[in-house]
Amino acid sequence: MKPDPFIRPLERDELPEAMRCSHDRAVSIRGDGTFIGVMGHAPDVFDWYGDFYRRVFYGGAVPVAIKELVRFRLSTLHGCAFCNRGNRLDALAAGLTELQLSAIDDPGAACWSGAERAALRLAGEMSLGNPGGVLSAELYADLRQHFPDAQIVELGVTMAVLTGMAKFIFTFDMVERESYCEFGR
Repeated sequence: MKPDPFIRPLERDELPEAMRCSHDRAVSIRGDGTFIGVMGHAPDVFDWYGDFYRRVFYGGAVPVAIKELVRFRLSTLHGCAFCNRGNRLDALAAGLTELQLSAIDDPGAACWSGAERAALRLAGEMSLGNPGGVLSAELYADLRQHFPDAQIVELGVTMAVLTGMAKFIFTFDMVERESYCEFGR
């Protein structure tokens, strides 16, 4: 399903200069620039989102490979075709393997380390499709075997921002969705 937002996406030439590179990257890797075009109406908000990636996603204490893993897991759970294309490439660049990416729906698969398995379980709790998700005592104990509390908080906030942005992009119909996606129009 191709995006069809009510807010008219700005054309590349209408975007602030600083956003044009992001637009070009979205088109070349993800196949569409609608998200960037719509965000062009609010460049300060777009800058904030970029700052989240610079400071927390790529600059935090949790290894980037773990964050790329949970980002790919969330996008596959949510059915974001736009996200899946780019997130797959970013996960591979962060060191995940094709075998791991093919096992993304199976947190119990043998290819996952204990830390990866715990992070995948937390992603399942944080996903849009699980409104009753909870950090249970068992999951917390599992996470604590691999991450200090500060990193567990960082993982939770990272997934909250990613999931909140997923809700935003689906609600505003700014991205292509997989056929199984149950969110948005």
